Amino acid sequence: MSTTTLQSAEQIRGWLVERVGYYLQRPAEEIDPAVALTEYGLDSVYAFALCGDIEDTLRLSVDPTLVWDVNTVDALAEHLSGLAN
Repeated sequence: MSTTTLQSAEQIRGWLVERVGYYLQRPAEEIDPAVALTEYGLDSVYAFALCGDIEDTLRLSVDPTLVWDVNTVDALAEHLSGLAN
């Protein structure tokens, strides 16, 4: 997906679910966007990598602690959508 197609919270949510599933080596269908990422066992290395993906794909500069501050896919998608628009 190109950067231009990831603008709405729903589009960003889908992309985030795929990325989180990739890092956790789980199918995206198993990732509940309302569950805290820490409950899935997302560690600091993957959280940092996810922030890098956000910066690369969405062209948004984010603090490396963003995933801990906004710790569900739903909340993260809403936050990033607000920054992107």
